[in-house]
Amino acid sequence: MPDSRHHGTTVMYLLPFLMLIVSLFMGRYQVPVSVLIDDIMNTITALFFGTAIPASTHHTVLFSVRLPRILAAMLVGCALSVAGVSFQGVFRNPLVSPYILGVGSGAGFGACLGILLFDNHIMIQLLAFIFGLLAMFAAISMDKASKGTGTLVLVLSGIIVSSIFTALISLAKYAADPYDELPEIVFWLMGSLSSIRYSDLIWITVPMFIGMLVLFLLRWRINILSLGDEEARSLGVNVDKMRLIIIICATLVTSAAVSISGVIGWVGLVVPHISRMIVGPNYNRLLPMSMVCGASFMLLVDDLARTVSVTEIPLGIITSLVGAPIFAYLIKRGRMGWN
Repeated sequence: MPDSRHHGTTVMYLLPFLMLIVSLFMGRYQVPVSVLIDDIMNTITALFFGTAIPASTHHTVLFSVRLPRILAAMLVGCALSVAGVSFQGVFRNPLVSPYILGVGSGAGFGACLGILLFDNHIMIQLLAFIFGLLAMFAAISMDKASKGTGTLVLVLSGIIVSSIFTALISLAKYAADPYDELPEIVFWLMGSLSSIRYSDLIWITVPMFIGMLVLFLLRWRINILSLGDEEARSLGVNVDKMRLIIIICATLVTSAAVSISGVIGWVGLVVPHISRMIVGPNYNRLLPMSMVCGASFMLLVDDLARTVSVTEIPLGIITSLVGAPIFAYLIKRGRMGWN
């Protein structure tokens, strides 16, 4: 039994790379396998010898359109899943996700503000991060002010903060130019990776890498925090400082993801529970598995978005249609606990 479980875990770690290759073939423009292999070999040869990469329609579709979108989908899925599982551990609450605590709406408003005022990738990401962080601290402050000790108060605090920023998003939409800015905001809020290029990946890779690296290195401390504040302090952990670091890093990766993909729900809530079913509650294994499952899940969703219909379906719609039934199934099976 342990051997079979070990082999299953190994397959899961390889799944994103296998899906990446399969996703290159998926789309309305069909690309034969032989052509893909030739393009890869020609690209490697050109880069190695410093020569020009042969231009062709196949090469443009594969490496200028599909590949950056595939990489973005994997990064976004990985970031949202890592943020979700980190928040769940820090707050010892299986219902917590970046969006439930208001980070998604806060970052969404920041990005909308960036579109209205600057329409610049750097400012959109920066404002998304700042307002995502403000939303998170607002929810935590409300929870502490009410002296709540259970799940309900924390979730309600997040709902209140999320409602405020949702109203501000509506205000931004009302003030936007109906012919230019409003369509961009509306389409962005529904979630899409259709316009992703390599230049967009550059802006999000650095903050995502920093945030996820810190969370990965601190995953054993999240284990300790999930035991409770008293137990963590008895083991020599500075609870307040460590919680703040984890919150900032999780908010950073969430805001970076939202800044290019829009508000995509359910990923940060459902994927951690699926990962917990696979490897258990130990964050030494749970956090890496959440990265893998998140990247695979988001890549699958993006593949469906661009192949199921003639016109592309917004990612947020698909994640809701897929994530809600999965979450309902987990509740029915009683798989919501930590153990």
